[in-house]
Amino acid sequence: MEQITTDDFQIIDNCLMIRLPEEIDHHGAGFICENADRLLCREEVKNIVFDFENTRFMDSSGIGIIMGRYRKISCFGGRIYAIHADRQIRRVLRISGLERIVEVLEA
Repeated sequence: MEQITTDDFQIIDNCLMIRLPEEIDHHGAGFICENADRLLCREEVKNIVFDFENTRFMDSSGIGIIMGRYRKISCFGGRIYAIHADRQIRRVLRISGLERIVEVLEA
């Protein structure tokens, strides 16, 4: 199982792009939050894009990651997007109510 690294965080045109790992659970959640928050504070970021291309599993930690970043970015009028979300990830977003704050894009 691959781990998320700092290479999985990129800023492109005022968007923070986060390529998420195969499994999003409490083990990796802290690393994702810390790196995202550091970049949000340091760079001029307007929106966050979560890339779920490699993700096959997400528990409540993933929901927490998204909610926490939404709270920070929405203060500045920013938006949260998801790309490459498979059926399972879309289901988690729907059941958790996150689909109201996360715009799922077809990549």
